[in-house]
Amino acid sequence: MPSYLVETYVPQSHADEIRTTARRARAIAKTLSRGGTPVRYVRTTFLPEDETCFHVFEAASEDAVGEVCRLAGIGSARIVPAVE
Repeated sequence: MPSYLVETYVPQSHADEIRTTARRARAIAKTLSRGGTPVRYVRTTFLPEDETCFHVFEAASEDAVGEVCRLAGIGSARIVPAVE
């Protein structure tokens, strides 16, 4: 499956919410996959100095990743194909 990088702004004051958001994204990805939309949460990396958070997914489509982001409350996300 192709990989996608999700980039979003997270102020340092909200850094404590990142783990919760990542867990929610992982659970939603599993639910969507069981429902026939292949998507897998891979990892999240937070750069506190830049107030930037990166989520990595493997998915059949960018739309599937966008759906995870929407359901997980990952707002104003930039989703781009990634090569690892």
